[in-house]
Amino acid sequence: MGEPIPGLVGFPVALRAAGLPCDAHRVQAFLAATEALDLADPGQLYWAGRVTLCADPDDLPRYDEAFAAWFATTPPRRTSRPAQQRRQSVLAALTSPTQPDAISAADPSGEEMRVAASDSEVLRRRDLGELTAAERAHLRELFALLRPVPPQRSSLRRRRARRGGLDPARTMRAMLAGGGEPVRLSYRDRSRRPRRVVLLIDVSGSMTPYADSLLRFAHVVVRSAPASTEVFTLGTRLTRVSRQLRQRDAERAMLGAAHAVADFAGGTRLGETLRVFLDRWGQRGLARQAVVVVFSDGWERGDTALLGEQLARMRRLARSVLWVNPHAGRAGYAPVQSGIAAALPHLDRLLAGHSLATLERLLLEIRDA
Repeated sequence: MGEPIPGLVGFPVALRAAGLPCDAHRVQAFLAATEALDLADPGQLYWAGRVTLCADPDDLPRYDEAFAAWFATTPPRRTSRPAQQRRQSVLAALTSPTQPDAISAADPSGEEMRVAASDSEVLRRRDLGELTAAERAHLRELFALLRPVPPQRSSLRRRRARRGGLDPARTMRAMLAGGGEPVRLSYRDRSRRPRRVVLLIDVSGSMTPYADSLLRFAHVVVRSAPASTEVFTLGTRLTRVSRQLRQRDAERAMLGAAHAVADFAGGTRLGETLRVFLDRWGQRGLARQAVVVVFSDGWERGDTALLGEQLARMRRLARSVLWVNPHAGRAGYAPVQSGIAAALPHLDRLLAGHSLATLERLLLEIRDA
């Protein structure tokens, strides 16, 4: 390998400054690729760097910006997907006779105008347990678009602020720098840190139609705040899947969680598994002042008195306890299941969780808890 051009060596340094994980092996591969290229052609240089220096699709926008800034040239346009691969919208004929609440309008020629709803908007309100294979594949793309905002809490550390309590140390230093005159007062206030979120997902037989979607939802929440989010599955045993769901790729995360959960689609012992969680994890700090979310339909094969007792313990530890029931969003639902009836007095909120739209509202509940 010949002597590399300094401008090419500095480009990976600029990418690392932009947040791309350009290790030494990728840099060597990039420099080796440039030896076989026509460096006068920006397109060849662009694709050589994109193939060797980018590790994830999320890196591409930052790579394009760094390439344009470093080489002072516009990156080549990305090729668009073939037309047959583009999503087709689903026309919802809201003026059909079977929909009395439909909206209709007439043009001057007397023809009725139909309102089209996109397939994404329709899918957001579909029941997660009734989706086809194609709709589930589309739902995975919609999950990737979610941007959860973790709840915040006050930290013991203090930071510089425009208002708050007087900061004597900074004020004194400013006085010394100004010759002893109090030119400007400095203030400080408590800094903010992410509050811990704990997701407990029922993977028993009655929750099988929703378990995959709920785990994918949990993966999105974990990826937004990996250090402050914990995920457990509930069935006949308690399983921690936080480490598996911290993987960037959703399919690898789901595969890892599937290997870890040995009681998938089994029975339900909510009271016993919650007791294990509190004894081993929650009482030692994981649930203290945290936002705890239980995803379950409330069918309990064990002792319902034990379930109520453990939720009372959790309520004393946690900042907020939310119960998400996929059946709560259906018309005529009443919390009459034995588990829900025992849990209800100890919950802050009982929420629906049967669709993507209800899970989006759950993110707002978690943020504001």
